[in-house]
Amino acid sequence: MKHHRARNPHGKRGLDLLCCAAGLPLLLLCTLFMTVMTRLFARGPVFFCQERIGHGGRRFRLYKFRTMFVGADTAGHQNYFKELVRSNAPMVKLDARRDARLIPGGWLLRASGLDELPQLVNVLRGEMSIVGPRPCIPSEYENYLPFQCERFDGLPGLTGLWQVSGKNRTTFDEMIRLDIHYVRHRSAFMDLKIILKTPAALLAQIGETTRLRSQADDQRPAALTLAPETGRRAP
Repeated sequence: MKHHRARNPHGKRGLDLLCCAAGLPLLLLCTLFMTVMTRLFARGPVFFCQERIGHGGRRFRLYKFRTMFVGADTAGHQNYFKELVRSNAPMVKLDARRDARLIPGGWLLRASGLDELPQLVNVLRGEMSIVGPRPCIPSEYENYLPFQCERFDGLPGLTGLWQVSGKNRTTFDEMIRLDIHYVRHRSAFMDLKIILKTPAALLAQIGETTRLRSQADDQRPAALTLAPETGRRAP
């Protein structure tokens, strides 16, 4: 399929390239770190490549740092997404529920957004922008209603209006509304404001995920343990 570039507002592409230049050193440093971590704790590829839906519903290959064990089942995520859409409940990630598919430290990479850094390559290729709606996977795209597909009228992004407006505290309908608002009113100035708000949003996301993971631990049934020396079950 022939690749078509989305029409960007004046200055948007220049801002994308400037952010890529600033982010490439961090990408190289994180790649080195992830190479060591995967060799030690989760053998397999450092990068994860997945088909996503981009501008105009066209498909492209998105790059991330791998945060799950090789061969992790994706059916649970797809069912979870369908339930979120059906119930219109806040879009809390499975990460906050101690997702067993995640490699050690994977939840922190995802909460901090560092796993998304390889998508700078997608930005350089013109498949993504720094700011825009998050690209969904094909199975999710199939559940979108026609009016919701307006969110694909712009390039997908690493961060966006939804991400800095509560993200995991918002519902699917609210995400759609925010994404459509962005594509209707996007500008380089709006992008700059969203970029400046992103670090605070990521810090809040780390704190929220940490809190939810702690709650999930507290809600687990207490395991029976053996009392020291006596061999009896501890009360």
